[in-house]
Amino acid sequence: MNNLETFLGTVGGIVWGPFMLIPLLLGTGIYLTFRLGGIQFLRLGAALRLGLIKRKDDDAEGDISQFQALTTAMAATVGTGNIVGVATAIGIGGPGALFWMWVTALLGMASKYSEAFLGVRFRTTDTAGEKSGGPQYYLERGIPGRFGRFLALAFAIFAVCASFGIGNMTQGNSIASNLERSFAVPTWATGAVLAALTLLVLVGGIKSIGKVTAGFVPAMILFYVLGALYILAANIAAVPAAFGEVFSQAFTGTSAAGGFLGSTIMIAVQYGVARGIFSNESGMGSAAIAAASAQTTHPVRQGLVSMTQTFIDTIIVVSCTGLVIITTGVWTQTDPATGQQISAAIMTGEAFTHGLPGQWGHWIVTVGLVLFAYSTILGWAYYGERNVERLVGRRGVMPFRVLFSGVVFFGCTVQLGVVWNFSDVMNGLMAIPNLIGLLILSGLIARETRHYLRHDPKLEASRAEIEAFMQGQPGWEEWKASERSVHR
Repeated sequence: MNNLETFLGTVGGIVWGPFMLIPLLLGTGIYLTFRLGGIQFLRLGAALRLGLIKRKDDDAEGDISQFQALTTAMAATVGTGNIVGVATAIGIGGPGALFWMWVTALLGMASKYSEAFLGVRFRTTDTAGEKSGGPQYYLERGIPGRFGRFLALAFAIFAVCASFGIGNMTQGNSIASNLERSFAVPTWATGAVLAALTLLVLVGGIKSIGKVTAGFVPAMILFYVLGALYILAANIAAVPAAFGEVFSQAFTGTSAAGGFLGSTIMIAVQYGVARGIFSNESGMGSAAIAAASAQTTHPVRQGLVSMTQTFIDTIIVVSCTGLVIITTGVWTQTDPATGQQISAAIMTGEAFTHGLPGQWGHWIVTVGLVLFAYSTILGWAYYGERNVERLVGRRGVMPFRVLFSGVVFFGCTVQLGVVWNFSDVMNGLMAIPNLIGLLILSGLIARETRHYLRHDPKLEASRAEIEAFMQGQPGWEEWKASERSVHR
């Protein structure tokens, strides 16, 4: 096992290194930002209004509302990456890593828009009447020939593997270990309850998942963010200096006292980008799977709603975590028991404990992590089952749900060094075919996006108005016919 962990760590270092995934992610985000005319900056307000206030398109086809599709995707992304991942990035890369997480998010919003647009644009209907879409479909349907089919199958296989790692065992283990440390709850008890709750929700399919996530995802984010804002308000004098450290050390690296060993600019970039993607999943293609289930009158509309997920995840939640860690100074402190830098697993908890009276900080982080991680389990369960459906058909969905729920118990009760490294590798590998596909299909995305936004820049058009200005446009009739077709 030690050899396997070392091997996976080496592979993960290559996949997430400065010569493979990082330039591909950033390059794709930059390219799509230019091709789409800075859509993430110009249309963010309209997208937030549609997704969070209006929440649904009337008389549109799909399984769940646009808001439920957004919260399902947010459930999968707002997880341990927002707590432990941020601490890891800052602990190794210094405060400058937070800057690169922001850059990754802002550029990644164009990638997130594009993959969600394609998820709806090339979605289909399975034999149970549910919408199914994502890279496992649009890579094959949008890119003709064997190459498109190869990319689609590669994504589906890597996504199923990743669902058991980053979407299951690592999340369950984080929940169990934190409840054991904070409240002395046995890991087997946590595993049993989580497995039962997961299966109960999954049996109801995407409609059940959508209802659950729409109910508690906004509440859990608000609960966590309010705690962080209280700390920042209490330490308001330290906030300008924290921003100064973030921006200056993004380009100079860090050499701090205490347990921190020092960071070069390359390490800050590497960990900022890697943990940024770990947190918001922009470019990985996963959110497109949730977007494909949305009740929407046009792919552009759901693409823009899905884009807001990255903004909320990183620009809001991740920023709160990072600034709390920096303003409280915890990232430079050492653990008295070991003499080493405080580990990422407890760094955020220590920062909140420093910033809030009594044990409130510790409790907020523990409860927040439990809720974040459990929501990630539900979101990734849906991602996994949609890819299983693509590989073996609808008959594989229920066995996957049962197996996935059982693996939650396993993840809660074992040590997961190998699984963490495995998860990093699978996350990276599923992003590669998706990013290649986004670059190839960028012309189609840009052309159809420009036409739609020329007629409905504020996203207020009715279904009848959309039908009128889309008549005769390339891809319009193809989309309506394709989403009604049944995939077997």
